[in-house]
Amino acid sequence: MAHNFLSAFVLLLLVLDPLGSLPIFISVMKGVAPERRTIVAVREVAIAFTVLIAFMLSGRGFLHLMRLSERSLEVAGGVILLIIAIRMIFQSGVEVYAGDGKPREPLIFPLAVPLLAGPSAMATVLLLASRQPDRLVDWIGALTAAMGVSGAVLMAAGRIRKLIGHSMVSAIEKLMGLVLTAIAVEMVLAGLKRYFFGDS
Repeated sequence: MAHNFLSAFVLLLLVLDPLGSLPIFISVMKGVAPERRTIVAVREVAIAFTVLIAFMLSGRGFLHLMRLSERSLEVAGGVILLIIAIRMIFQSGVEVYAGDGKPREPLIFPLAVPLLAGPSAMATVLLLASRQPDRLVDWIGALTAAMGVSGAVLMAAGRIRKLIGHSMVSAIEKLMGLVLTAIAVEMVLAGLKRYFFGDS
């Protein structure tokens, strides 16, 4: 299926799924000082954007160089998301901790990778670039726009939390943990299926 700018933007927005990941954003950002949250959000979106651009331009070559397959990337990403989902369900959030046990700012994990620049997003940008390499500028533009929307949602996470209340956020977080568990398991099963039975 051939894509244009608009269809690629919608596809990438669905894959990034900023609204679906909102409870995770809120939970992780709880350990960040309020005056630092916007900076952290912008930084994590920028890191995710850089990772996806790099993967769009050289992902296939990197996988070949490391002798990795897209299937292994899918399975690894599913395992990571499964761990995050379990913590969402059975613990009060997915805060990132330093070595002394105190909350610290997230850096790369888990906001930039794998929530934004996850295996599905990597596979999507790789697919766009490999199928229609002559429209690379369009794909970069679509990714930029989709990341902009995701960044806006991430920066508004604190205000959304105040709007809907702590108990509602906690309930949504556990619900999304269940959904994320199913997504993670599906990713692992899809990767294993492709490994054992091919891409069909």
